[in-house]
Amino acid sequence: MTAAQAAERTSVTALGGARDDAAGRRQPGTPEVRGTAMRTHRCGDPRLADVGQRVTVCGWVAHRRQHGQSLQFLDLRDYSGVVQCVVDGSVDVRPEYVLRVTGTVTERPEGTANPNLDTGEVELRDCVVEVLSVAKPPPFPLDERADNVDEPTRLAYRYLDLRRERMQRNLRARSAALAAMRQALAPLGFIEVETPLLMPSTPEGAREFIVPSRQFPGSFYALPQSPQLFKQLLMVGGVDRYFQFARCLRDEDLRADRQYEFTQLDVEMSFVDQQDVLDVVTAAVLAATEAVTGRPAPPVETITWRDAMDRYGVDKPDLRFGMELVELTALFANSGFKAFAGAPTVKGIRVPGGSATHNRKALDNLTDTAKKLGARGLVWMRVEAGGALVSPVEKFLSEQEKAGIVAATGATQGDLLLLVADEWMTACEVLGQLRNQLGRPAAGEGGFRYVWVVDFPLFVGVDKETGRPKPGHHPFTRPHPDDVNLLESDPLAVRSRAYDLVLNGWELGSGSIRIHESDLQQRIFSLLGITPEEANARFGFFLTPFGYGAPPHGGFAVGIDRLVAILTGEENIREVIAFPKTQSGLDPMTGAPTRVDERQLRELGIRAVAPPPSA
Repeated sequence: MTAAQAAERTSVTALGGARDDAAGRRQPGTPEVRGTAMRTHRCGDPRLADVGQRVTVCGWVAHRRQHGQSLQFLDLRDYSGVVQCVVDGSVDVRPEYVLRVTGTVTERPEGTANPNLDTGEVELRDCVVEVLSVAKPPPFPLDERADNVDEPTRLAYRYLDLRRERMQRNLRARSAALAAMRQALAPLGFIEVETPLLMPSTPEGAREFIVPSRQFPGSFYALPQSPQLFKQLLMVGGVDRYFQFARCLRDEDLRADRQYEFTQLDVEMSFVDQQDVLDVVTAAVLAATEAVTGRPAPPVETITWRDAMDRYGVDKPDLRFGMELVELTALFANSGFKAFAGAPTVKGIRVPGGSATHNRKALDNLTDTAKKLGARGLVWMRVEAGGALVSPVEKFLSEQEKAGIVAATGATQGDLLLLVADEWMTACEVLGQLRNQLGRPAAGEGGFRYVWVVDFPLFVGVDKETGRPKPGHHPFTRPHPDDVNLLESDPLAVRSRAYDLVLNGWELGSGSIRIHESDLQQRIFSLLGITPEEANARFGFFLTPFGYGAPPHGGFAVGIDRLVAILTGEENIREVIAFPKTQSGLDPMTGAPTRVDERQLRELGIRAVAPPPSA
């Protein structure tokens, strides 16, 4: 510890100021103003150093234990922790009553300390209790037992669920992450700008939420899927470096990592290339990681999209575990086994110890899964002593091919090998899904492995109806400079200046360097079948400003909900959002969505169509 750090710690301690990190541990740092007109300390503050002090705390009764007629022990809880209060047995209080307690900090009697509490070596005695609010019995216990309560019930009483240590920790981790990102960006010249929530509809993206206009009946606003267009216009306006914690909305099906409304750190920069954007976003995300976890994250790796698919079978690879895909095509170039010899690609993965954990029924299930994912089939092989292979297809393989499989995969006795022979993309995607299914650690295990995935394809296949290429990102994404000459001759071979940030197999967000020249933009539009007239009709408000001098620029958006969920070890982003919707899109607490009064609809010029009768 430096002299300056020691002085800061002494100063903070002298002020009685300490702060909790995201895990609830007391840390030296900026003093927190915790004393108010109603309390001198938070419940989690008293320590041995405070013995003899008369303090006042406020909070909720977490537990109540009666000892005879004369004494009762109250565990008083607020967001900072729990303190034990020894009070007169005649005081009538119940769990979740809100109290103000004044007492003397006293060391607990020998043998009664609670090592599971930060305040576990002390208690408050000679207590004066004031009941600030009475409470009905809660519908479920407000401790770790609530994790077993069904989610609709928890969300119906979310205001109670939020009192739990887990939820308090998650929300404070989220706040710490946002604060760290702001602090990382401010010294780099970024300014925070809010963009509109009411904007024109751009239906070529994800499904939008539509807002009717009262003043212009029959016309509608859309809620933003992202601030994409406006943040690029800020670059045209000379803002140079912008960010905001943007609220975005998409009317898409919900799942563990998706809600209707979400928050993203939105960034845009002028006069930059790809690496400039990656460096800035990396700094912000690693600052958030350290703020939440209390320790630095490992360096962020970078791989190309092609490498990600080749090695992991997905464009959002989880680097916490091995089981990488192995290329086996050349091994079977002249094979007598036609299923392998005639396939464009043969790939495999090794499942360590998988022979013992997969009986024939489990292997049949894996084969069925592979077929559902698009493969023609799945070949499995058990590895026995000396590298011998046991498989339904072993009789069709030469000894040289069997030895080659074992050598290429690094297989040892007891391993299970899974092979797919198919088109390159199919083989990669099927094995990538099986790799995640069989090897992926739980959310809170294996540390944090960030990776940038770069050089995505500019186009992803061809539209069957129009015969034109489909954009992989959005039509304003810049093609890779080395591939611009292929735009018209071989568009599917063109790489883009688009990039994704992935953490533990979750895509945190995506971004790109943008097209800022009108001639290049029109080439892309032409490939997509968008005429100048259509482009002006659909994007005119966005494209016209570019004719007045647009700087080279690029940006990115980090999904805050996903980032905080991973950093706190949660499998579902609903656990780090204060008031989320259920997976079906309902809000059990407010009852939303609800019917709207007919008078309101008439005022908006809207008629509600009756829902179809239930089947």
